[in-house]
Amino acid sequence: MARYIGSVCKQCRREGEKLFLKGARCYSDKCSIERRPYPPGDHGQRRHKISDYGIQLREKQKLKRLYGLGEKPMRNLFDHATSMKGVAGENMLSLLERRLDNVVYRIGFAASRKEARQLVKHYHFLVNGRRSNVPSMKLSKSDVVELRTKSKSVSKLSGALEANSIREVPAWLDVDRNNFKATLMDLPKREDITSQIEERLIIELYSK
Repeated sequence: MARYIGSVCKQCRREGEKLFLKGARCYSDKCSIERRPYPPGDHGQRRHKISDYGIQLREKQKLKRLYGLGEKPMRNLFDHATSMKGVAGENMLSLLERRLDNVVYRIGFAASRKEARQLVKHYHFLVNGRRSNVPSMKLSKSDVVELRTKSKSVSKLSGALEANSIREVPAWLDVDRNNFKATLMDLPKREDITSQIEERLIIELYSK
């Protein structure tokens, strides 16, 4: 997958809202979108007329940037969501929330999804007692994610839950802070996802 190496703050400014890609900085006065609430570039402050296609495209780009996905994984996710029972858009968001890297981020072990992906790749977590280094792994109800015993000696990881306590943990996750683990009590539903995403526009775009 192609790796974006530019300023992630520019991505937030391009989408016109906080995507929380920079960890604690996003909650401070240093947040770029607070200081410069307009798209990056020489023509960022100009008014632009956007088409219906452009609106759909921007919504798709926002979702990709929020969860750190490339175009091919995003397309595969759409195909998976449409093959499932229920509403395709809600299925797509649920699948994204159930990714292992996202769950690690939601629990509070990482300041951002990018950091969570790196931690997963370095075998810092167990899923149901087994090591896993696959960030895109889809978790199911009753699955348990916990920090490896060896990783508890890493001060940054052992103190992460307290450091990221400013973020609210979703209701579908039950976090045991003392034992550095969490259990999926239920699958995430649409009302549990607070990100301002209009998934209908993304489904319309991919369905063309």
